[in-house]
Order: sequence, then structure tokens, then C-alpha cells
Amino acid sequence: MYAIIDIEATGGNAQIGKVTEIAVFRHDGNQVIDQFSSLVNPERNIPPYVQRLTGINNKMARKAPTFKELIQPISAITQDAILVAHNAKADYSFVKAEFDFAGTEFKRQRLCTLQLSRDLIPGMDSYSLKKLCQSLEIPIDGHHRATNDAQATVLLFQKLLQLNPEKVLKSIRK
Repeated sequence: MYAIIDIEATGGNAQIGKVTEIAVFRHDGNQVIDQFSSLVNPERNIPPYVQRLTGINNKMARKAPTFKELIQPISAITQDAILVAHNAKADYSFVKAEFDFAGTEFKRQRLCTLQLSRDLIPGMDSYSLKKLCQSLEIPIDGHHRATNDAQATVLLFQKLLQLNPEKVLKSIRK
């Protein structure tokens, strides 16, 4: 089982940044079987450049639940699943930091579609999610919104699974 995830945050460092949006698609290796998404109240102001990048502003975020209020559904949809993300180290670090802040343990195996793409599809001009998806003709609308990026990552993950399922399984990190 896989939990394909994307987050948006107030900045690029999980030690000081906070999640502003999360999307998770539970995937059984063949198809999406469940999904969860939510804006997240970071309990601080979102920097203007992040607001421009994501379209998530302070007014929207203030109305959203805090990450602590979302622990249960996030835990449930990722339980017994391998966390999959494009740059999994970054997304995992933010989710883990939010769980830690809430006093709850979060430990999942993870798989990185960024690294897998470099290994399985050599020679691309760029491995950023947007450019990679464009090159592979994977639709990605509304880039830098968690649901849209997670949906694109689902399609990328499925393509990587088709290319080399053994390599995908061997790339899982504890």
C-alpha cells in the first residue's frame, strides 16, 4: 500500500516552516482507493512570496483546521503504507515535524519519485515535478497546490511502477 502525498508550507525548512495544505492519495499499487486533502492553518502568517506561489493566503488558512486537528485522518490514510512523494525527504520532514509538534509519533517507510525518475528516466532536462510531468505528458494543472501536485505524482508513480516495478520496490527507505 502507498500513500502518495504532497504538502505546501510557509517555507522550505521543516524546523521553522509549517504546513499550509496537504493531500494524500492511498494507492494499492494499481489504483487510488482513498484520498484526503485539506488546507491547514499554520498558526502564523504565510509569507507573501509563498502566497503568490501557492495561491493560499492568510484568510484562507485561518479558516482551516490546524495540523493537530488533522492528525487522525492523516494517520489513518497513511497507516501501513509507504509514503511516496516527489522529493520525499522534504515532504516527510514537514509531516514528521508537525506530528512531533503535536506530540504524536509518525514513522513511515518512504519512496521518492524524484530520485526514481533520475534512475529510471535518465537524460531529462529537468526533474522538477512540473517540468518532468510536462516532458512525460502527465497533466499537472494548478502546480504548487497539494491536491494537483499529488495527483500528478500518482500518475508519475504509476508510470515508474510500469517501467521497473523491482527498482521501485528496492528504492523504499526506512
